[in-house]
Amino acid sequence: MKFLVDAQLPRRFCNWLRENGHDALHTLDLDSGNRTTDAEIARIADSDERIVVTKDEDFVQSYLLRNTPQRLMLVASGNIGNAELERLITAAMADIEEAFKSARFIEISNKSLLIHE
Repeated sequence: MKFLVDAQLPRRFCNWLRENGHDALHTLDLDSGNRTTDAEIARIADSDERIVVTKDEDFVQSYLLRNTPQRLMLVASGNIGNAELERLITAAMADIEEAFKSARFIEISNKSLLIHE
């Protein structure tokens, strides 16, 4: 799978995804870096068939209202440290991969993985 990780998440999030065999970019890898607009992030993700990974609820609204980005993973864990975030993602990676075989929007929290149909 291909991911585009938004600015509120650490660049090392991409490393965790890569360690699991995925193609991952961070907004810092884009021409405008973390100043890249949400609309541009969605456009890049959609044209590159990437899943936007974000904590930003604005992407949820854009997904629901305009179907962009076309694939979305919302990290709804609140403010947790990077080590806890890594543990959360690593523990859920198999379920995330399985969910994206059919779903276009998932939400991961400290306690659950929600698959939105």
